[in-house]
Amino acid sequence: MKRINLFLAALVCLLTSATVCHADDMPIPAAQLPTAAQSFVQQNFPGKAIAYAEKDTEFMKVKYEVHLNDGTQIDFDKNGNWDKVDCHMVAVPAALVPAAIQQYVNATFAGTSVVKIDKERYGYDVELSNGAEMKFNKQGACIGYDD
Repeated sequence: MKRINLFLAALVCLLTSATVCHADDMPIPAAQLPTAAQSFVQQNFPGKAIAYAEKDTEFMKVKYEVHLNDGTQIDFDKNGNWDKVDCHMVAVPAALVPAAIQQYVNATFAGTSVVKIDKERYGYDVELSNGAEMKFNKQGACIGYDD
């Protein structure tokens, strides 16, 4: 019985600490974004304004999510480096797509464009304007397709 009570007490403490550490998403002014994130938006999305920004602090990890006035969503790490760019049905700026990935897309899916790119540990997840989703390694070689 003591073990069960001890287990339950530990479980309650764990859940309570997880709730306290999880601050969830907090809206912030665009001026509070890391300088690198602000510069990234200005350089890659000229003429677009930040409509909404939020800071996500989850278990001591900080991320930023930015929504531009055209609907584009950009995720940044704590230092302001981009992690994901989702332009929905509009092409991601060419400067963000590694050349090898762009060459593969042009050769395999002519007439389509990259509308979403997400950095992963192994490389990149990419979504095209025709709905195709692919995985690429860090060198830009296609390593698979998503359903």
